[in-house]
Amino acid sequence: MAKEKLTKEQEQLARFAKAMGHPIRVAILQMLAKQTCCYHGDMSEILPIAKSTLSQHLNELKDVGLIQGTIILPTVKYCINLKNWALAKKMFETLLTEVKNEECC
Repeated sequence: MAKEKLTKEQEQLARFAKAMGHPIRVAILQMLAKQTCCYHGDMSEILPIAKSTLSQHLNELKDVGLIQGTIILPTVKYCINLKNWALAKKMFETLLTEVKNEECC
């Protein structure tokens, strides 16, 4: 019997999960999700991390496509990437509702 290959959807869901796998990144996503428009300002003044560390976390979220940023010096705008956010939501909902067995092993 041949081994199954991972689907592109499984790989994408894993990338989303990995990007969300740090409490600071969760805090960033929660902060941006509460905004009615893009966030302007220095998140390092709000979050308990250094600017350089914040930059690394923002890059992780941007690389996977959960957020988007625009640099207009001296300001950087960050927003939730609504298209990918909807995709991640759908993928996680599917995963979390796939459990068929109500009894524990």
